[in-house]
Amino acid sequence: MSRTGKEYLERIRDGRTVWLGTERVTDVTAHPAFARAAASIAGLYDAARDDALTVAGPDGRRTHRAFDIARSYGDLVAKRRAHRAWAKQSFGFLGRSPDYMASGVAGFAARPDVFVGQGFDGSEVAIELHGRLRGEDLFAAFTITNPSTDRSRPIAAQASPELFLRVERETDAGIVVSGSKMIGTGAVFADEIVVGTIEPLRPEDTEFAFSFVLEPGTPGVSLVSRASYEQTAGGERDNPISGRFDENDSLLVCESVFVPWERVLTYRDTKTTFGMWWDTPAYTNMAHQASTRFWTKLEFLAGLAVLITRGNGSADNPMVRAEVGRLLGYVQLARSSVLAAEAAYEQRPDDGGAVRLDTSITFAQRILAGELYPKFVHQIRMLSGGSLTQVPASWDDLRDTEVGPLLATYAASVTQPADERVALMKLAWDAVGSEFASRHAHYEQFYQGAPHVYLTQMTFTPDADACAAEAQRALDLA
Repeated sequence: MSRTGKEYLERIRDGRTVWLGTERVTDVTAHPAFARAAASIAGLYDAARDDALTVAGPDGRRTHRAFDIARSYGDLVAKRRAHRAWAKQSFGFLGRSPDYMASGVAGFAARPDVFVGQGFDGSEVAIELHGRLRGEDLFAAFTITNPSTDRSRPIAAQASPELFLRVERETDAGIVVSGSKMIGTGAVFADEIVVGTIEPLRPEDTEFAFSFVLEPGTPGVSLVSRASYEQTAGGERDNPISGRFDENDSLLVCESVFVPWERVLTYRDTKTTFGMWWDTPAYTNMAHQASTRFWTKLEFLAGLAVLITRGNGSADNPMVRAEVGRLLGYVQLARSSVLAAEAAYEQRPDDGGAVRLDTSITFAQRILAGELYPKFVHQIRMLSGGSLTQVPASWDDLRDTEVGPLLATYAASVTQPADERVALMKLAWDAVGSEFASRHAHYEQFYQGAPHVYLTQMTFTPDADACAAEAQRALDLA
């Protein structure tokens, strides 16, 4: 069986250094800024003990299907069902749940040849990484974004290249690295962190072109957390989403960190460092989890819109019904993009029998997600009206001997008593109006890359030439 939530929590009590402001946090499972999110992740592991979510590995141990290398359409469907079961646990708000990177390393293992560079062979490391994570059912996060500086220049020409992760020295046993990587979503909760670069590197950036895997408790590793929405959340009724599912984002800082060669995936090679994400099924595998989670999240938000309009008595208004219908239609578009990418799966000659989602549909889903999410947030705000902001400071106010009777009278609606209406508006604000909600609005537009990247990337797919050829065919009829 897969590991339990308790086993997961015990393993990440490793003395890792997490900075929250000026406070050093050594146990994220107990700190008020992280404990409830850690417990939510632990709950995923407990849910995964259902055999429908797992598959037996080479050693017979069952782990989440995300680790499986899909070799048929049926395998893709089974993986999606497992992704969806986990996404529903958090209503889609845990974006980088453990199945995300598990899918990525399955992609690595499907194409170990991609890790063979001119001067370094990381193919066995890629295979071993997949085997280790799968065998121990580990949660891997990643940090693959370089610090924001002058993007018109290569890394080597930056005014402060020391900000970037670099190799200080090599030894017979491994490398010693210093520098930073950005946006370690979920990294404070992970068993291991994959460190690399997903963006294209220039030929002159060779010394920065490497990737490896480390444990967060490794000496010299620090994770600098952003503000914790969990820590500032009220009770479960006040912040039912942010109080449970703030997966956090952090800056990874390495100060003379030793990485053994057996954990180095690529080294001084721009082609393999970039190709490990794009030439293997890793990206489309991770997008499978992401698109399934996004569909699940929109499903929750559309349901929230239905409840709000029923609660405020506007559900039968034709204009309101039309807008709710639009949201429900968008949910089906998100669902269809997942199912279509599976059904049109690709089986490339070099993938060793593995299958991957259709690349063009997967790229198109990124565009869909980035453009749909702001529409959902805006529409829920519009459907809620002023009720979204006029809610009590705390759910506990409803039980107060003095304020409670006032709220019971004046915070009720014609269709809902005060406690039901306040609970619904608290949930809606947490999902679309709070600081936590703002982070998610930004996340859904940028977690798969900046729009200028994924929009232009679509033009490099075979579809551009295919569409042009169809238009040319019409010209040729003249």
